[in-house]
Amino acid sequence: MTQQSLPSLTPDQTLVRDIRKLVIDCCRQNGGGHGGSAIGMAPLGVALWKHTMRFNPANPQWFDRDRFVLSNGHAAIFLYTMLHVAGYSHMTLGELKSYASLKSVDPDTGTWKSTICHGHPEIEVPGVEVTTGPLGQGIANAVGLAIASKHLAGTFNKPGYDIITSRIYCTTGDGCLQEGVAVEAMAIAGHMKLDNLIVCYDNNQVTCDGPLEWIVTEDTNKKMEALGWHVIDVFDGDTSVDNIAGALSLARSVKGKPIFINIRTTIGFGTATAGTAKSHHGTYSNTDAALYAERSDSATHALSEEAQAYMASSKRRGASLEQDWSNIFGDYSERYPQDAKLLEARMRGEYEYAHLLEAMPIPIEEPAPSRQINGLVFNALMDSIPNLVAGGADLWNSNQMGDQTRRILDASNPSGRVIRYGIREHAMASISNGLAAYSPGAIVPVTATFFMFYLYAAPGVRMGALSNLKVIHVATHDSIGEGQNGPTHQPVEVDSLYRAMPNLLYIRPCDGEEVIGAWLAALSAKEQPAIISVARDAPGTKVPNTNRNNVSKGAYVVIENNAAVVTLVSCGSELQFAVGAAYELTGSGIPTRVVSMPCMRLFDMQDAQYKRSVLSESPHCISVEAYISGMWSRYCTASIAMDSFGYSGGGRDNFARFGIDTRGILGKVKAEVSTSGDVGPVSRRWKLLI
Repeated sequence: MTQQSLPSLTPDQTLVRDIRKLVIDCCRQNGGGHGGSAIGMAPLGVALWKHTMRFNPANPQWFDRDRFVLSNGHAAIFLYTMLHVAGYSHMTLGELKSYASLKSVDPDTGTWKSTICHGHPEIEVPGVEVTTGPLGQGIANAVGLAIASKHLAGTFNKPGYDIITSRIYCTTGDGCLQEGVAVEAMAIAGHMKLDNLIVCYDNNQVTCDGPLEWIVTEDTNKKMEALGWHVIDVFDGDTSVDNIAGALSLARSVKGKPIFINIRTTIGFGTATAGTAKSHHGTYSNTDAALYAERSDSATHALSEEAQAYMASSKRRGASLEQDWSNIFGDYSERYPQDAKLLEARMRGEYEYAHLLEAMPIPIEEPAPSRQINGLVFNALMDSIPNLVAGGADLWNSNQMGDQTRRILDASNPSGRVIRYGIREHAMASISNGLAAYSPGAIVPVTATFFMFYLYAAPGVRMGALSNLKVIHVATHDSIGEGQNGPTHQPVEVDSLYRAMPNLLYIRPCDGEEVIGAWLAALSAKEQPAIISVARDAPGTKVPNTNRNNVSKGAYVVIENNAAVVTLVSCGSELQFAVGAAYELTGSGIPTRVVSMPCMRLFDMQDAQYKRSVLSESPHCISVEAYISGMWSRYCTASIAMDSFGYSGGGRDNFARFGIDTRGILGKVKAEVSTSGDVGPVSRRWKLLI
């Protein structure tokens, strides 16, 4: 019996039917699409957008809206369909018809046609809170969003004035729950008692390759309870909007625990491939489409008049909710004008910092390790910039970020500003993306761990860069000078990943002046994350002429020599050795200049004339850095660098062992100049000097 032949359908059932038909139509239009989960989750969609969430389709950026995260991002058509059904004007039927379509060039303009219905949700589309797709990331983002809401509520809410009340709703499939980042993030959520976070598990027991039983035998509910979550079961998720809505209502009454709603569904419910992996990302037949058609002559890509009328109230309800909130905020502003002013500034993403950094004295007598100077600068910023919310992966003290116990952000102190993430680097980065995504600039997250362990965090850092989210990562122990911990902790290749990553600033300062400049550049960047990379080891030779304002240019000259035969380019720990070698080279008849290049990406953004003036026309341009050297080939004729992992030994001894101290540089440069002669800048051919 098809659904249209049933004696009568409730408004909820009619809407579920139409959503499923619309999903099938969108998957059929190009012969594929991840429709199976969306079909199964249709009753959940109605329960969320019709009966539960607070949102205003006319203003997707309303500050106190509830946030929805599709962690199982392959089911993007579910989100797009629900935004269309709920009345978001930009999510038209025309856009839905472009889902999963090939892009083409407009013959009239020569520009690429595109769509907002991407294969996975992308944050720039209104109604999409975070970019998802890599499984598990969305759950971690949702935890960050929930912490942001708790923090802002703890900071600004007053008795009788609950200005921040937003809840975070997140859907997840079987795959997300297997990802390590999800388990890390869920453990943090349970520990922090985030009762404003509701995760809805689309429990269809199917993954991309086959049935879940092939790979999972654990008791998911007990696992979630052990992590500190409250579990609610729904056993008829394929058909009952009422029971899902009831579970969501019950979830709002739970205090002191995040909520996990285990909803049993069938992937591709009702279709020929229902309950199988074939429904995960395949297309559907005419028979499947007819199953959910209103009539045999129903148009494709359409909602019935009944469904449209039923959801028409969403816009009115949303406008009313936001107006009620605005009225309360108006009263709040009169009673608490200073708090209201601060909150409005954070809602606009405004914060003052430039004057602090431009006038800041070096906070400690040098030479000193850049990680120590960085910690002092960070603490000064924390005292002055309320938007900063920081956290460390159990290496806060090693990062020398200072005693912040008074500012710990946890269940007992939601207005705090320092999160203890534990040994969970991946979740730390991904949760920080959620903090940043709550509202641009309202929170500027800072993370901290060893540079080596940003390999664990790399997927989260990448998602932040891809999503234009402003997060500042502080990485210490960033060179072979780290010493006794050995090659496992010496990140000789990690810089290459982050220097190559689009839209990320990797900044490696050499001293206090450049540390201040690194923060100035990172905080000034728009919609762009940064890594400030600092060292454990203290420099010996002082680098002359460092300048905090020049860090924003990416590179600048610290020792000039108009007759230079050699330009040495370096940064971080190794710049001191380049300076020492330059003095000796010049004294021995090889005129040498030195360039500090703390950030390649910022340097690449400068105009051609400036870049030529920095790198000059000297015959030999040689980089000096104790990393694998590939990234330097775009600028230099040769590199003094690593071609192996590091070594467990004394910090400064390591530089000598690998010939990247003053003496080693001196010998290698002399050999290069004597054997290659005056090659000239036009004929530069990069090579590694061993």
